[in-house]
Amino acid sequence: MTTTVDPATGPPPGARTAPAANPTLVGTFVALLLRDLTVLRKNLREFLPRTILQPLLLVFVFTYVFPKIGQSVGGAQGSAAFSTLLVAGVIGTAILFQGIQSVALPLVQEFGYTREIEDRVLAPLPIELVAIEKIVAGALQCLISALIVFPIARFVPATPVDLRITWWVLLTLAPLACVFSATIGLLFGTVFQPRTVPLLFGVIVVPMTFLGCVYYSWQSLEPIPWLQYAVLLNPLVYICEGFRAALTPVDHMPLTVIYGVIVAGTMAAGTVAIRFFQRRVIT
Repeated sequence: MTTTVDPATGPPPGARTAPAANPTLVGTFVALLLRDLTVLRKNLREFLPRTILQPLLLVFVFTYVFPKIGQSVGGAQGSAAFSTLLVAGVIGTAILFQGIQSVALPLVQEFGYTREIEDRVLAPLPIELVAIEKIVAGALQCLISALIVFPIARFVPATPVDLRITWWVLLTLAPLACVFSATIGLLFGTVFQPRTVPLLFGVIVVPMTFLGCVYYSWQSLEPIPWLQYAVLLNPLVYICEGFRAALTPVDHMPLTVIYGVIVAGTMAAGTVAIRFFQRRVIT
């Protein structure tokens, strides 16, 4: 049956206009994203400490306290070189940690006792777009973390930091690294159950940090060939090496390898994570 609308009187009572009944996918996606950003704004008192504390302590102890007490890495020149080397590692670690903290941990809770995920998937969006919105929101938080941590890595060290910024690398790598980290967070959040979250940090995150070329470059592992190739499985290696290429004169991996692995890793992890996300939502 077709309902006609009188131009003089307007639609009948209770009728919904076309835009309200059929919101666009883009509009709904943006609404979900704005919701997450609003939650972030209201939780800045939690977001800022978890973002700042770990990199601040790392930089403060290794590049300020050690040189001041004479326990420097390789003498005065070695300390300066280590401070320069560590800048990229601190930023890379902050981005990866934020991707896990802002995507994986909330998602574990939403699939667990809060069941907030049920409200999200009621939005007029395909389930895979709900998952992609999670990645975009997480990537924005990663980018904010990098902007917050950068001054810490630059100004806290007591020894000089030799920054030589390659802008085209920095401006292209930073967004890719943030999306990569958020995608890894989505993968972890869909794979791990609430009771197994301690394993996420104890068995995966901690080894990723120590073997992620945060405190040393990938080339410096040449004396240990088996380890140099084993760490190639660690996504943090490519993020740290990429920021070394963007910010410092330190030797680094070829950019083609860095960009190739980050892009391919994002696509592969994203595909698997979205499938797990759909499966957990449906079940």
